[in-house]
Amino acid sequence: MIRLLAFLIVVFALGLGFAWLADRPGDMVVTFNGYQYQVSLMVAAVAVVAVVAAVMILWWLLKSLWNSPYTISRYFRVRRRDRGYQALSTGMIAAGAGDGALARKKTKEAAKLIRSDQEPLIHLLEAQASLLEGDHEGARQKFESMLDDPEMRLLGLRGLYLEAERLGDRNAARHYAGRAAVMAPQLAWAAESTLEELTARGDWDGALKLVDAQKSTRQIERDAANRRRAVLLTAKAQALADSDPAAARTAAIEANKLRPDFAPAAVAAAAALFKQNDVRKGSKILEAAWKAEPHPEVAELYTHARPGDAVLDRLNRAKKLQEMKKNHAESSMTVARAALDAQDYSTARREAEAAIRMDRREGAYLLLADIEEAETGDQGKVRQLLSRAVRAPRDPAWVADGVVSERWAPVSPITGRLDAFEWRAPMERLGQLIDSHDDVPASAAPVIEALAKPTSEKRPVEVIDDAGPDTFAGKDAERHEDHVRPITAAAFAAVPSDAEGVEPAEELARLPDDPGVDPDEEAEKSPRRFRLF
Repeated sequence: MIRLLAFLIVVFALGLGFAWLADRPGDMVVTFNGYQYQVSLMVAAVAVVAVVAAVMILWWLLKSLWNSPYTISRYFRVRRRDRGYQALSTGMIAAGAGDGALARKKTKEAAKLIRSDQEPLIHLLEAQASLLEGDHEGARQKFESMLDDPEMRLLGLRGLYLEAERLGDRNAARHYAGRAAVMAPQLAWAAESTLEELTARGDWDGALKLVDAQKSTRQIERDAANRRRAVLLTAKAQALADSDPAAARTAAIEANKLRPDFAPAAVAAAAALFKQNDVRKGSKILEAAWKAEPHPEVAELYTHARPGDAVLDRLNRAKKLQEMKKNHAESSMTVARAALDAQDYSTARREAEAAIRMDRREGAYLLLADIEEAETGDQGKVRQLLSRAVRAPRDPAWVADGVVSERWAPVSPITGRLDAFEWRAPMERLGQLIDSHDDVPASAAPVIEALAKPTSEKRPVEVIDDAGPDTFAGKDAERHEDHVRPITAAAFAAVPSDAEGVEPAEELARLPDDPGVDPDEEAEKSPRRFRLF
């Protein structure tokens, strides 16, 4: 657009110039080599413009002829490059579709048309073709060669990481991921693998720095970053609880601020405060966590906040927790445990039975069995309660990747995944499918009677009289005559309309398992006529 506007301006200026000369006539005299040439001013201007145009055209022709070899070679070079990129594009599509043969073919074609140092994607296509052909060793060599090129280094590390994961070599995979994370912290796969490595060896500070880097690069959301920080800070507080109580307290309190409803963080923070005789602040942290979600570890630490308290004092603290979260099975079980320690068996029994009514689970029955044994010593009732506990659902526990743990851990022992443990009931047992209703009497259960034996088994053995060969021959003929043929539609059609029913010649032979008809009943019945329907 700008060039067109400039061209119009030049044409307009030339028109104005020629119009100005036309309005002002004059002559131009040129003396050259003893001759004098006189022309009008307009003719002289036109001659000058024509000469300039001719010189420019001549210069363009000479320049085009001079640069023609380069122009021709550039044309063929561009054409060759376009063919190479077309082959590269086709090869990448074939590799994505899983066509290893076509990918290898296009790789060779692209390598002939384009230099690999000019287009790094050729290396990627070659590695992908090797993977599709099953040549993993060749693919690894190609990925290793990419490490020398700064532009391809991250791609090479990614390929080596995936190959190490395929072979199950987690150490090598984490090594490649760590190198990639140093170069590019924004890579999610590298950051996650490096985070697993740091947490596996207990480098909580390094893991926290990596989580901060993920948060700054917006790899993870703010809530997810806070959750991870709370888990890592809780793990750090647990690790420094004995060696550095001050640092453990700082980490635990920060974790509790990030996630007030996270029971391990609340327990770690309260335990650190209790060690420094700050019972009031620690109790407030536990009370806040209890209000969010009752947890047995929170109740245990809260009731034993003061080691020198009497059992009645612990019972009062347990009742205080119950007031904060009423009509909850965990609250009732906490009071029941404290009452059992205080030998207040009536309260303990009442709260344990209330817990069973609210949540029928294994721990409640076991607690009630302990109460029964401590109060009455009735072993029969104790065994009955223990049998109910076996059939009841299991208590909630820390579960991660199929592993059930009594204590929380920051990472899974199976996969090494961070924040894998969840507080939930483990997988149900087969016995839990049987719901025990102790109030239902045993006589109410349905009784399945045994089936009576067939009458044919009670029939007396028939005695066969001695007979000659003719008798057996007659029986064979009689058996042949008694053979029942199946009745078909054609047989019904063949019967004439005026046909009359006839009496059967003789009684049909009984089937082996036919009990037969009582002779008395048979005598009372009148003979039936043969009917088609």
